[in-house]
Order: sequence, then structure tokens, then C-alpha cells
Amino acid sequence: MPRSALILVDIQNDYFPGGKWPLVGADTAADNAARVLKATREAGDLVVHIHEFTSDDAPFFTPGSAGANLHSKVANLPDETVMLKHFPNSFRETGLEQLLDQHGIEDVTVVGSMSHMCIDATTRAAADLGYKVKVVHDACATKDLEFNGTLIPAAQAHAAYMAALGFAYAEVVSTQDFLQR
Repeated sequence: MPRSALILVDIQNDYFPGGKWPLVGADTAADNAARVLKATREAGDLVVHIHEFTSDDAPFFTPGSAGANLHSKVANLPDETVMLKHFPNSFRETGLEQLLDQHGIEDVTVVGSMSHMCIDATTRAAADLGYKVKVVHDACATKDLEFNGTLIPAAQAHAAYMAALGFAYAEVVSTQDFLQR
């Protein structure tokens, strides 16, 4: 039975070029997430795909739309769990914690989108629930943010969130570091 799990958060078509809410570096992050996914499958560890849906009037991830579908670079295999969520925290009102506990999971690795929202919320929740957490920083993407008239470029937003997660919630590693372990 695996002790580790990979949680792929919201790697969905709307976050890619041509989608309704494209992120900076989405393709590169998905390529790295695919490398992490391949290694996880080869190790026989648990893989969980998180799939977000929003309401019909939301700006992205509209139920039934192609943009809401998981991206082909990290498509799930038939035996892999795909868990639906409606909130940034992948544990909130889902069976994620129960699934991980059923499998005796102690360590989780988090990849996906968006660094400043769902990656942050999921990572903090996992740590608060007692899991040992890794975030593969270059397998995550975000977008430019704005606060009070100030533009925060995606690279800076991403770095700030990774620094905060690395301070107290997770070990933050590169894809290369993850693959070498």
C-alpha cells in the first residue's frame, strides 16, 4: 500500500492559452506536473486529480464546458481518482482526507493551479491535517494579480506564496529535486 500521494490540483483547460482564465507559465507547469505524475505512477503511489467546477455564471470552469476538463498533459488513468471540488481548499466538502486515510497516506505532494489560491489553500489544509507536504513549485502556475491599484506580476505572486508555504507548511522543491529523490 502506498504511503505517499500526488494531488494534482485544477490542471484544467481554462488555465491554458486559449482558455477563459489563462495562467502565466501554464504549459511549463503542466509539463513538469506530467513528469512528477509519471514518476509517481512508476513508484506505485496514489494519484488524485482534483477537478473544480464553478457555477454556470462563473468566468471559467463552467460545468460541461471544454475549459473545465482536465488538461490532456495530466489526464487521469481509469483507476485514478478524480475528485470534484467547489472551493479553493481541495479538502473542503470532498472525500480527499478520507481517501488519503483509507490508503494510509502520510506524505502528499501538491502540484497544479493556482499558486496563490488553490495550491495555497490545499497545502495549508494538508499540513494542518497532519500530512507531511511537498509542493513542486515549478509544477504550479498562477497569474498576474492586482491589489489596491498595484500590479503584482505572476512570478512575484508565485514566489511570495512559495516562500510562505516553505516557511511553515511544506517542503518546496523543484521538479528536478523531486525526481532525484
